[in-house]
Amino acid sequence: MKVLGIIVEYNPFHNGHFYHLEQAKKLINPDFTVAVMSGNFVQRGEPAILNKFSRAEIALKMGIDIVFELPFLYSIQDAGGFALGSIGTLNRTEVVTDIVFGSESSDVETLNVIADILHNQPEEYQKLLKIKLKEGYSFPNARKYALIDYCIKNSLLSEEKILIIEKSNDILGVEYLRALKEYNSKIIPHTIKRQGADYNEDKFKGKFSSATAIRKLWNEKKYDLIKDAVPDITFQKILEEEKNGRAPIFLEDMEISFISHLRTLDRDKLKKYYGIKEGLEQRIIEAAKHNYTIKGLFEDVKAKRFTYTRIKRSILNIYFGIEEKLITEANKKGPQYLRVLGFTEKGRKLLSIMKKKVKYPIITTPSNYISIIKKIERDTSNNKRMWNIDKKLYFEMIKYDFKATNVYSLYYKNKEYSTFENDMKFGALYLKGDNT
Repeated sequence: MKVLGIIVEYNPFHNGHFYHLEQAKKLINPDFTVAVMSGNFVQRGEPAILNKFSRAEIALKMGIDIVFELPFLYSIQDAGGFALGSIGTLNRTEVVTDIVFGSESSDVETLNVIADILHNQPEEYQKLLKIKLKEGYSFPNARKYALIDYCIKNSLLSEEKILIIEKSNDILGVEYLRALKEYNSKIIPHTIKRQGADYNEDKFKGKFSSATAIRKLWNEKKYDLIKDAVPDITFQKILEEEKNGRAPIFLEDMEISFISHLRTLDRDKLKKYYGIKEGLEQRIIEAAKHNYTIKGLFEDVKAKRFTYTRIKRSILNIYFGIEEKLITEANKKGPQYLRVLGFTEKGRKLLSIMKKKVKYPIITTPSNYISIIKKIERDTSNNKRMWNIDKKLYFEMIKYDFKATNVYSLYYKNKEYSTFENDMKFGALYLKGDNT
């Protein structure tokens, strides 16, 4: 049995995503296809433009058999943490055999050499990285220059080869490969060349426009152009969700909430949150005093070593109260459950197979998250089944998923949908019939 796993955000699902899905299926010829997808907040440190249930529904209709939610604690981390959570989820299904990711270079051999260095952390490389960080570079740039120096000195790769990690999907590709090594996973990695606009390209490029460009078009109400860049299923969902007052949601919608919260905190309080170091806390405190827009805040905080995405993720960590020690533990131990956002009739068969193999709970009805643990405790005490779950981390991890949805739903235009604990009210979406 071949099971294809892919890692996605679908923010929103566009023609480039469909191309990737089609090509991945052609490459692997899987019996089943599963995706792990960010929830209501995404890796660039922003709210998703469509909620996770809508994006999961689109994914199922476009050919995915099961959509798993990437826990919130991983979805707003940098590439390394995002990959640990995503690969960890796929690996813990116990059924995924292959992963296919998009890449600007499609050079899996070079990506793997870099992933080996980052996984093994040679002492010489670590020294070079410290030097670059002391010179004031942001972590991504410090790592890039340290890799160049290390690889050239040891005749591993040319500078030209290493510079492929300047591209967003290649950076993620390296981290996926590194995470596979961290989990000692048997999943086989493959890559296909990314088509169309760059990940961060915000200009309309026709059929293969980026998600960044499509979000910009939505903000500008240019629906005729959006229609050209997304499958009809996505376009209809966009219209439906906007009509119902549940979309679009932009980071700017949350700016008053974020800035007002920042103005209540002091420097010492900020230091305990994940990613707040190297003087970032002081820059955020000062910027919050003088700005009432999120754009102005970012402009004042940004520096050589603080990128926009790092600032956005840091502010989310502060807002949600995510401490350094929790992320360290989550990254060390990996996802503690497999949360199903949706599945097809075909996907239900795979879930049945998984339930006999997994060592972590599969959650299809979130309101049962406590009773699931009680069942695991009974199984363990009766020696009926072995589970690897860390109970304390399980509760902390899933409660942050619930918190993220509780906050996200506040920004629906139609307040009828802004009620508390939406995650508790909705189980996994079951899509009947054929989705191929």
